[in-house]
Order: sequence, then C-alpha cells, then structure tokens
Amino acid sequence: MKDAGEGLTAQYGIEATLPKPQGVTSDPVYKETVRREKRYKKIAQYEEKVQVIQDHMYLISNERESEVLYWLLEGKSYRWIALHMGLSHSHIRRLRENIVDQLCDTDVPNVPKDTKLQNHKSA
Repeated sequence: MKDAGEGLTAQYGIEATLPKPQGVTSDPVYKETVRREKRYKKIAQYEEKVQVIQDHMYLISNERESEVLYWLLEGKSYRWIALHMGLSHSHIRRLRENIVDQLCDTDVPNVPKDTKLQNHKSA
C-alpha cells in the first residue's frame, strides 16, 4: 500500500518535460487509508491487552476489586466508579493498584515480575 499513488509522473508527451513533483502525493484517499490502517493496528494492540486482562480476571477474588476491574474495562473514570460504588476515588485507585499487583504476581505475558506501580497522577 505504500506505493499506491506515490510519485506518479507523466512519462510521455509535454508532461514529461515539466518539473517532477517533490515529496509525497496529496491524494486524500491514500492518506485516509494510511491513517485508518494505523488506527486499526493501535486498536488491535488495545484489544490484545484487554484480552490478556480478561483471561486473568479469575485471579481477582475480592468482590470489590472485581467490580472495579469490570468498570475500568468499561472505560469509566475513578470518580464515576467511586460515585457508583459509594467509595472515594482514592480508595478506587488503591483497589486498582491491588488488582495490578495481583495480575503482576502471575505469569502475564509482556509484564515483568518486578513491575511496581509508580506514583503518578491518573485521571
């Protein structure tokens, strides 16, 4: 797909004597195709990561933690989950840290055993 529409120039007639185009084509269809391909690859990466988490959800035995994990996988914020469960958003963050610790203690692919959560601000 990288060659589609790239560097097209006339080879015969009067157009052959004109200056050759520089850079890449400004074909909007080609650019949209490239943009979508990148987006689909990124979505596939996210789906793979979520699948690994879903495959290891059985390791979470605490009911609160499993509820927090469910809502996090649904894309909800700490504050939304806190309001829904009647807890503070900082408590939700601690529950998420416990979930991550439990998943890191197992043999999850692409997660080093010595991974520790860093103190950072989350949304």
